[in-house]
Amino acid sequence: MNAIGLSILIAVILAVAFGSRRNALLAAMAGALFLTQHQAALVLGFNLFAYRFVEFAAFLRVVIRSEFSFSQLNRVDKALIWLYLYATAIFLIRSNTGQAYAIGTAVDAFLCYFAFRGLVGGAEEFKGFLRAFLLLLAPYALLVLFESFTGKNVFALLGGVAEPEWVREGRLRCMGSFRNPSLLGTLGASWFPIYLGLGCGRGDRRLALIGMGLCLVIVWASNSGAPLNCLVVGVAGWLLWPIRSQMQWFRRGAVIAIVALALVMKSPVWYLLAHVSDLTGGGGYHRAYLIDVAFKNLGKWWLAGMPISETAGWFPYLAVATGGADMTNQFLSFGIGAGVVAIFLFLRLLTIAFKNLGAARATVSEEPAGAKFILWGLGVMLAVHISNWLGITYFDQTYAIWFMQLATIVNLAEEAAARAAATEPEGSAAVPVEVVEPQLSHRAIATA
Repeated sequence: MNAIGLSILIAVILAVAFGSRRNALLAAMAGALFLTQHQAALVLGFNLFAYRFVEFAAFLRVVIRSEFSFSQLNRVDKALIWLYLYATAIFLIRSNTGQAYAIGTAVDAFLCYFAFRGLVGGAEEFKGFLRAFLLLLAPYALLVLFESFTGKNVFALLGGVAEPEWVREGRLRCMGSFRNPSLLGTLGASWFPIYLGLGCGRGDRRLALIGMGLCLVIVWASNSGAPLNCLVVGVAGWLLWPIRSQMQWFRRGAVIAIVALALVMKSPVWYLLAHVSDLTGGGGYHRAYLIDVAFKNLGKWWLAGMPISETAGWFPYLAVATGGADMTNQFLSFGIGAGVVAIFLFLRLLTIAFKNLGAARATVSEEPAGAKFILWGLGVMLAVHISNWLGITYFDQTYAIWFMQLATIVNLAEEAAARAAATEPEGSAAVPVEVVEPQLSHRAIATA
């Protein structure tokens, strides 16, 4: 770790440990944006890259200050714990290689998610965070624009990529501080629907437009098909706002449409990914074929996964890092690692998160102002991640951004449930929000 990276890391850790809760959250996000995974220390087989020090400091902070209580775990918390405990345990039992990576992935998930559960506030605090987050997004967008126009990655000073490596149609595919252009683009694509939600409320439209513009700049600089697809999903999600009360019919219609396509298409329905990439660019055929070949080999991995090296024959090329197939699918990554049950546990986590958001939105009217739009934006963001996981896994600091956004979903849903419970007239019918368990955090109850 060089002097520049160490200086940034120390500043971030100090702000995380001793700053106000909002400043600590901003500092944690600054670490995810401005530190790279190329600076790491190998200790007992574990890669202690810079952000792991940040997440550990954030976790210690929320525990010491009692900003999060493990005695009040809700269904999403428990679903996440079960997912990573099961996936890690099965992998360790089955495999004699890669144990450090599997353990590190689970530890990252626990530390990041529960740290952000303590740092993320309610709806009004989150809106304040979105305004302040522009102070990080703006310089970051300028840095990736500089990379796009000059071919020089400023993050090379921190151990990032020194020279352009990814080019599409004559234009550089920027990576910024991330390890893949698509993951850089995911940064912008995942925040775009949330800033759109901020703009739908009163008083923040100019700042929201700036945020949306910065997100578009980051997606453009990545020059990748997957983030562009995510933007399309984000816009489509917001176009569904007028039928928000009839989403069950949309979901049923989507299932019927997929089944109908499966019946009439000559190739399996997942080859739609290849057709989409014909329009947006990217390796859609690879992603579709990966699902196809994984399905054909289901008998080898459905119970407890399989060694990644045994997937070497799935493609005529290999992923250099693993010596096997390029596992560009988060769902299949869980499956190859720990079997079909791990995929179901992942789907269960996402389903509960969606249900919590739906129940929370049903209880929110106009107070706090704009909360219903923020909740919808978070739901669209979750859909963006799900569509993205059909074509990529999060293998760098992108996981920190995802867990921060997931923690925001949980905290805002808790706040909405607590507010509804506090304002419900005595003796009236219960508000149907049992998907957010009744054990609410002390912060959520205090804000009600």
